[in-house]
This record gives sequence, structure tokens and C-alpha cells, in this order.
Amino acid sequence: MAGGKSVLGELRARFHAALSGLVDSTAEYLALIHRSQSERFGDYQADLAMPLAKRLGKKPRDLAAQIVARLDVADLAEPPELAGPGFINLRLKDDYLVRRVNALIHDERLGAPTVETPRTFVLDYSAPNVAKPMHVGHIRSTVIGDALYRTLQFVGHRVISDNHIGDWGTQFGMILYGYRHFLDAEAYRRNPVAELARIYRVVRRLMDYHESKAALPAREAEAERRRAAVQELRARLASADEKTRPKVEKELRRAEAAPADAERDWQAAKALIAEVEADPQWSAWAAAHPDIGKAVLAETAKLHAGDAENLRLWREFLPHSRDEMERVYRRLGIRFDHTLGESFYHDQLPALTEELLRRGIARVSDGAVCIFFDDLPAPMIIRKQDGAFLYASTDLATLRWRMENWRPDAILYVVDHRQSLHFRQLFAAARMLGYRDVTLEHVSFGTVLGEDGRPFRTRAGDTVGLESLLDEAVRRAAEIVAANDDAKPQGPELSPEERRRVAEVVGIGALKYADLSQNRSSDYVFSYDKMLAMTGNTGTYMQYAYARIQNIFAKGGVDIAALRASGHAIRLTHPAERALILEILRFPEAVELVLEDYRPHQLTAYLFELANRFSTFYQECPVLQAPSPEVRAGRLLLCDVTGRVIRRGLQLLGIETVDRM
Repeated sequence: MAGGKSVLGELRARFHAALSGLVDSTAEYLALIHRSQSERFGDYQADLAMPLAKRLGKKPRDLAAQIVARLDVADLAEPPELAGPGFINLRLKDDYLVRRVNALIHDERLGAPTVETPRTFVLDYSAPNVAKPMHVGHIRSTVIGDALYRTLQFVGHRVISDNHIGDWGTQFGMILYGYRHFLDAEAYRRNPVAELARIYRVVRRLMDYHESKAALPAREAEAERRRAAVQELRARLASADEKTRPKVEKELRRAEAAPADAERDWQAAKALIAEVEADPQWSAWAAAHPDIGKAVLAETAKLHAGDAENLRLWREFLPHSRDEMERVYRRLGIRFDHTLGESFYHDQLPALTEELLRRGIARVSDGAVCIFFDDLPAPMIIRKQDGAFLYASTDLATLRWRMENWRPDAILYVVDHRQSLHFRQLFAAARMLGYRDVTLEHVSFGTVLGEDGRPFRTRAGDTVGLESLLDEAVRRAAEIVAANDDAKPQGPELSPEERRRVAEVVGIGALKYADLSQNRSSDYVFSYDKMLAMTGNTGTYMQYAYARIQNIFAKGGVDIAALRASGHAIRLTHPAERALILEILRFPEAVELVLEDYRPHQLTAYLFELANRFSTFYQECPVLQAPSPEVRAGRLLLCDVTGRVIRRGLQLLGIETVDRM
């Protein structure tokens, strides 16, 4: 990276020199230099001697001693210590730490270097279907993608964000059918988006009813077959001998577990059928629209074929849906460089299909155009038997357009893990087309769960709308802000307008942070109470840590800009100061960790540790009542640098800060 090195980067550079001549490539060994897990092992630890010794046929501790003898770190660390079979422990010198942290007083980047060779990244994230309101399922893609966009841009890459919205396809066929059969004209006039969402739900429910009704006999038969299989295995287990018992027990456990999802789906289908048939309005609709699924596909096909009336309605619907979507993004503080939806690429699909056939990349199978792969379990369907294109076709056309127009070095798709096979197919097809010099990566993530361990939904069973999620987070944040403000010793400090502003920042920040603090690969259980907690690894705690620092300056009447320009310096007079300084200097490392595998939780973990170190410092080291003017000025500057790191880290996560809470 340009513009200086992080502490870890400097240590790795020194070890690179020490390893010169011992091994041709040092990268895999330098990656084994990391911060120590415990202070008794120093500040940093190098674990490279063991794997390198195995490769060179030497004893690890002897090789570690040889590396230490060649290692030049006298200007930044105490003499390295050997531990165990060959660990190398390093403790940074206090004067080096003080020199590094004082350099941050006037450094807007807070020690974070920029990349030496910037690359062009295209980030594909959020991508809702605009025919219906955004829901909780969109939150992860949106905030993870935005955090990666900000972080890649911060280190100096050229980054292009493209919101590949679903503005075409079956969902619009559903709305077109609903518009013609279920529209409340007055409701549409008052609030087009709400009415379009309602008719979409009506059509979706009726389609689900008829699909469930048709599939119910087969589901019942399958459930009965599974129950019979379990009974048979239980009978076999009762008469099994010691030799066969373990195998039968294993088969029984598998058989008992297998029906759970099928049984749940079957029961849900039965419940839907019962609800529809018990309601006079829904029952009448279901009877009047027995072929609604086919009718929706027909409306979709007419739209794709350029039917004048369907295109007119589509053009009428789209701006309303786009406006609603953009309003939610503005509230989240999210913006995109481009919003090129599926409709943008529709006219390109026939020519792409013909090219795939001409070049032998795709072939016709049972009337459909497919790409087959040697190492994947299923083909990629480009065009169905009825001539309809799928989103796989659009994604391939999108990839080609991006390559020809933006020429990226990497394209990242921030999409949930359930689409992993699709992206394996897409990337393989892209290589067949000749796109071999671009990095293609599926940045996958898990599911947001309710406290029952199932995908987060309302009691009614509908997915939670994203806007209602934001409203509830802000409402609860407002209660916390009001309680804290009312409890202040000198009375409330915030005006009603300030309280509203702080609640919006805190509530939305907490929602984003709750998601980003999870390892993106994992599912996580959503909880408002945990999300808005003032302690623990939460956005609220981080925003409070920042506000507390600003309160120190306000309480002491400190002009922090003047103090920065005064020539005063940060000093090291207490172990808590040293621990805080060391953590501050790890900010560039946290940024690098985020981009190693596109995991923003690396930054939230760092910020949480930094806030904890600051809390200890604040308790043990008087700031405004410091023992001397010089120590007071130094500690105020240390507070300032800490606050700036917290604010910058939260900015990279797309989270705002407030000076007072």
C-alpha cells in the first residue's frame, strides 16, 4: 500500500527481509504474523517458523532463532522473544507507539494507507424486486454491499455500485393481472405503491392456493410414505441385534429428521387452503380464477413480447415503485452509482442466446437452450421451451455488458447463500465466453432469523417490511434517547427536534451494525433489545462511545481544533494509555482484514475492542483533571484520535454519529 505502512505491514516488511534467501516466496509465511491473543505474548506474534521449518527440514526453534538473528526491528520493537516450539513474540517500543500515534493528530486517514495499484470493482448488491415493498430480507445485501463499497473506495480502488433491480419478469405479470381483476381504483389514486403491493399479495396468495391444492395429494402421499418408513425402522430396531443396531439407529435418526421440513410445508399448505376456503371473499376469488398461474405467465409473456397496453401499464407502475424504493434508500443513507435493472438487458437476450448456440457454449435440450457443465449438478437454462428467458440469462447479459462498458478487474455479487449454485453456473459460463481475467466472487450471507430460529417474519406470516423495521428501530431508540436525556443530572439537554434526529441516527445505525457485526456467512437471530443495548458489541454502544468523547470536550470547554494546532503531543504515562494507543494503531489492519475476505464484521470487532480500551482508559486516566497541563493536553488529543477512528470506522460501515446522546 502507498502512503506508509500499518504497524503490521511494517513488521511483515522486516520479516520479508529476514526471510530473504531462506525461501523464494514469503507471502504465505508473512500471513502468519498477527496480533497476539494475550499481552503476555507481547503485542505481535510470528508463527511462521514451524511450517517453514517443516519445508526446509530444520528444527522449528533453531530456525526461529536464525530468523530472529536476521531480523532488524531494533527501531520499533524490544528484542524478540522465542517461545514454545518456535513462536516469535514482539513487544513494540513505547517511543515507537508514541511517535506513530502522534502522527495521526493531523492525519485524516488515521494511518490507513492507500493501495499501490488501484483496481476497478463492480459491486452488485441490494437488488430488490420493485414490484413490491422492500422487506427484511434485503437488509443484509444492502448494508454489507454498502460497507464493502465504502471500504474499497477508502483504500483507493475505483468502485462502481450497480443496483440490479428486478423491474421485469413474472412479478410484473402478477401485478398486471391483479390490476385488471382486483384493483381498488380509489386506493390506487391515493397511494399507488400500497395498492400495487396489495394486489400483488392477492395474486400471490391465490397462486399459492391453487399450487398447494394441486400438490396436496402428492404431499400427503409423501408424508404418509415417510411416516411408514419411520415405523418400519422402529420395528427393525426393536428386533435388531448388537451388530446391526448402530446402522438401524442411524437410519432411523435420518428418517425421523427428514420429514420435518416436508411436514411443515404440508401443514402450511393445508392451513392456507383452509383459510382461503373459510373466507367468502377469498373463496370466491379462488373459484373465479382457477388458472391464475397460467394467466400470470401469459401477461408476462405479453409484456416481454412488447404488448402496447402491458408496456404502458409497466411504464406507469415503475416510477411509483422506484420512488418508494429510493425513499427507503435515502433513509438508510444508501446511494448507487447505477440502477440498471433486468429490463435494461431484455433486448440483448436473443442475440446473446444465438451467440451461445453458434459458439457451441449452449445447446438445445428438450426444446430449451441450456449450458451444461462437467462439474456442476445442473445445467444453466438460458431460454425455456416456451421461449421465455430467465434471470440466469439476464445475469449473463449483465456480466457481459459490465465487462464491455466498465472493464472491471473484479465483480462482487452480494447475494444470499441460497444462490450459490446459480453463481457457480454464471461464473463458469462467463469463463466459457472468454472472461478469464476478471475476478468473479459471490459474497454470500446467511439468513435473518426470528427468535424462533426461523426466517424473520411477522405473526401473520408475511415477511417484515423494511420500512416498518426501520420505524420500530427508531421508535425504540427514541425511548432510550429520551430516558437517557431525562436522567442527566442537570436536566434534559436535547430539544424535541434533536431527540428525533438522534433517534433516527441511533435506530438505523443500530439496525445496520447488528447485521454487520455478524460473520456474513452465518444466520443470525434478530432482537431489537440486543440491537439497541447500550453495552456489548452494538451500534448504540459505539455511537455512545463517540458521543462521550465529544462530551469531554464540551464539558471542558476544549477547542479541539486549536489543541491539535497547539504543538502539544500525546504522552504515554499509564498502561491504559499504551493499550489504547496500540489499539488505535491497529485501525489500518482492521480495514485490511475486511477486504481480505469481504467481511465487515472484522471492523465491528475492532471498533468494539477500541471502545472497550477507551472505557478502561477513561476510568483509570483522568482527562480534564489530569495531573499536569501537558498530560491533560496529551490525553485530550488521545481522546480526539480515538473519537476520529470510531467515527471513521462507523462511516465505513455506513453508520452516522451524533455528538450528544
